[in-house]
Amino acid sequence: MRAYLRYVLLIIICSVCYSVNYLPLPRVRKETLCTTKLFRYYQNVCTVSYSFVWWDWPRWEKEIDWMALNGINLPLAFTGQEALWQEVYRALGLNESELEEFFSGPAFLAWNRMANMDKFGGPLPQSWHVNQLYLQFKILERMRAFGMIPVLPAFSGNVPRGILRLYPKANVTRLGPWAHFNCSFSCSYILDPRDPLFLQIGTLYLSEVVKQFGTDHIYNTDTFNEMTPPSSDPTYLSAVSRSVFASMTAVDPNAIWLMQGWLFFSDQAFWKPPQIQALLHGVPLGRMIVLDLFAEADPVFTYTESFYGQPFIWCMLNNFGGNNGFFGTIESINSGPFKALNFPNSTLVGIGMTPEGIEQNPVIYELMSELAWRKEPVNLAKWVSLYAVRRYGGMNDNLTAAWKLLFTSVYNCTVAGYVNHNHSPLVRRPSFRMRTDLWYDPADLFEAWRLFMEAAPSFMTKETFQYDLVDVTRQVLQVLTSSFYQDIADAFANKKMPELLTVGGVLVYDLLPELNRLLSSNQNFLLGTWLERAQSKALNEREAQLYDMNARNQVTLWGPSGEILDYANKQWGGLIEDYYAQRWGLFVQMLVECLDRGLPYKQDTFNQAVFQVEQGFIYNGRKYPTKPQGDTYEIAHRIFLKYYPQKIHKNKLDWANNNWW
Repeated sequence: MRAYLRYVLLIIICSVCYSVNYLPLPRVRKETLCTTKLFRYYQNVCTVSYSFVWWDWPRWEKEIDWMALNGINLPLAFTGQEALWQEVYRALGLNESELEEFFSGPAFLAWNRMANMDKFGGPLPQSWHVNQLYLQFKILERMRAFGMIPVLPAFSGNVPRGILRLYPKANVTRLGPWAHFNCSFSCSYILDPRDPLFLQIGTLYLSEVVKQFGTDHIYNTDTFNEMTPPSSDPTYLSAVSRSVFASMTAVDPNAIWLMQGWLFFSDQAFWKPPQIQALLHGVPLGRMIVLDLFAEADPVFTYTESFYGQPFIWCMLNNFGGNNGFFGTIESINSGPFKALNFPNSTLVGIGMTPEGIEQNPVIYELMSELAWRKEPVNLAKWVSLYAVRRYGGMNDNLTAAWKLLFTSVYNCTVAGYVNHNHSPLVRRPSFRMRTDLWYDPADLFEAWRLFMEAAPSFMTKETFQYDLVDVTRQVLQVLTSSFYQDIADAFANKKMPELLTVGGVLVYDLLPELNRLLSSNQNFLLGTWLERAQSKALNEREAQLYDMNARNQVTLWGPSGEILDYANKQWGGLIEDYYAQRWGLFVQMLVECLDRGLPYKQDTFNQAVFQVEQGFIYNGRKYPTKPQGDTYEIAHRIFLKYYPQKIHKNKLDWANNNWW
């Protein structure tokens, strides 16, 4: 049991989220709460790229303070590790060109570290290494000041190709392509953990980590993340984990290996019970902690007898790619940790939050962090009612009702194994094969929107309300985009040119521009902020161009040719206007031309044309606003008057009289 001193607020309860703070000074009393969850874990190895990559120290300081306020005591601390790898590989004899072709660019380092890819977006400037080391020292100092246990990186076996020049007899395997990349940027080299060179490199690196960063004895590395091992022989898999752990204990006899359990979920065809048990039992029981990374949707502990005796942390993933879009599995989140705790022979030692990206869906993270201090599931209806009070600093029947609607619909996905990776047509390359399915009734979302609009005049001075009004309206327009897409598809299929011109024109020339104006009115939804943070890391124009390309590519093409196209899609002011709206405009234009000429629509032809638009955005050199523009309420109110469902039919008739094309 660990005691944690929390402040119970009597008059005003404060709410602190990722993007905006509402923190009035309350009257408080002290209360000591105890938890059976030894660890409260935070971060995903991908979060460092999807969210943290361009942060400066003030933003990191804010995040660590948020961790402390929410009782986090086991965060990842991965910043700056490439600087240490550079020194280790130089000491081994690698030259600068071999290092340059190994490290990826800043926005893609998470996957470089996991041996998924290399080189793309690079090379890393020396100034990057210096900046990241500076940040890491400050990050660790503040984490430890709050009593946290920073999780530091260890060696997984991923090595530069140059190792083969120095050690031609080393047992190195070249992997196959990853995620549609060709071998120009993937097909990484993996050193067999049983090779003596693995222990040599692993101990060199971890010694440097401990020397520079100190240690709290918990280290993370993932040996087969989205990679199929060369053998399914349990003896081999046990030997691998035994060797990886040996490289840790050779430096730190008290080492504990923290491993993401994502591999067991992502490749279930390979990881059967004998293989899972073999990998886990290569490490002494109690010296490994497994993150059940996606437990709210597909828990692994239930079919592995609680990870065959190894301690584990029940984790909520909730978000992929840092996508915007409402999503939650509140019933599973509310009950899951307690089911894990009461599971027969449970080895649960904590709960965690492992989103690939942050700064969205703050209500879900607040609920999850609170559960660490609960002895049983919360009453969700009561909890969300109090959340509305905490978030806005006062009672309001409309807002309470709105949040109850959202909590029982869009935030309560009950579809088994559903992956929250925003597939809305709004943020996907247009085609006739896009998904429009929803796990909730959009009528509940529309009603919540109406209630927010009714409350707006009294709450527009609250930053949290401004954020939520933009977010709710954004979600509505995302849903309506799917509706317009279906109308466009029907009009084209039925060869109805007037209808195609009308619905296509409304989408491209009104709805999407209005969405762009809405997002541009709030500091938290600006493309310019993302790009400015990236360029602020640069010491010269060449570095600025490199970082700008990294930042733009990650949220769009995700690769030189769209290898993981739109995986990290974002709904930001500027990005809607110059990327998503341009694609939709080209799509509708091509459909109109096909109907006009009596030609079939060819997706391959469109893909070739739209790629020029997508790539053009990455290199357009445009500067985007970093300050909000326009009045959020006026924009949201105008959108409401036009697009609230009862208005849409009438307005479509009015819009049909306009010459959109």
